[in-house]
Amino acid sequence: MAKDIEVGGQGEFHAKDYHDPPPAPLIDAEELTKWSFYRAIIAEFIATLLFLYITVLTVIGYKSQTDANHGGDGCGGVGILGIAWAFGGMIFVLVYCTAGISGGHINPAVTFGLFLARKVSLVRAVMYMVAQCLGAICGCGLVKAFQKSYYTRYGGGANELADGYSTGTGLGAEIIGTFVLVYTVFSATDPKRNARDSHVPVLAPLPIGFSVFMVHLATIPVTGTGINPARSLGAAVIYNKEKAWDDQWIFWVGPFIGAAIAAFYHQFILRASASKALGSFKSSSNI
Repeated sequence: MAKDIEVGGQGEFHAKDYHDPPPAPLIDAEELTKWSFYRAIIAEFIATLLFLYITVLTVIGYKSQTDANHGGDGCGGVGILGIAWAFGGMIFVLVYCTAGISGGHINPAVTFGLFLARKVSLVRAVMYMVAQCLGAICGCGLVKAFQKSYYTRYGGGANELADGYSTGTGLGAEIIGTFVLVYTVFSATDPKRNARDSHVPVLAPLPIGFSVFMVHLATIPVTGTGINPARSLGAAVIYNKEKAWDDQWIFWVGPFIGAAIAAFYHQFILRASASKALGSFKSSSNI
């Protein structure tokens, strides 16, 4: 099979040693007739349910172990480091398990970024986001069902802007944190990287999980770290307190802006999709 041809500067042509998948159609009605589409939606639902169940339990367990008013040890528990590991580790595990089925998004912001880059269709993106939000709600619901008294007492794992931080600071933290995550997703799954660095075994879920871990270390003190609208919505719905709802918009607007910036940066600056398309158009016009 001949290698693909890539248009370079000044009309030059270079053989490509990688293959970019074709852009996903905006509306793909044929998807609705395939079992693989519904299987992927189920996978996103279950993965997000498990993600919220494990991580919210970790947060509540840490707070209960360090609550001095109820016999806790202030130096006990897993600490912020352990909470960050729980979030990052679960993303690593769940992306590894579901990547071959649904792509392992587990996050509406990731889905939104991939949609903007035309990696998924509008229908798939919307259905993924619905499944992710429902999964998050069910995951938090399971935590509350198993530990109702602890759940209410220790905040239900809900994302809220911490005291002493402005709304702008919280929004900025969510934008930058989500940018780091979605940029890592694009880089780890880039077909060009996979071809050029084939001698280096890169397991895509690993850097994605590490990005979640690192962002949590940085932003837990500010917002509790959202960077995932489904995670924030699920905890807010089950916890259902005014503060969590008042701050909820931060955990949707911030991640979606961060995901959009990451998609633009990777697709149009690093991969130069716009210039390649323009170069291809100019070269075909001169034929």
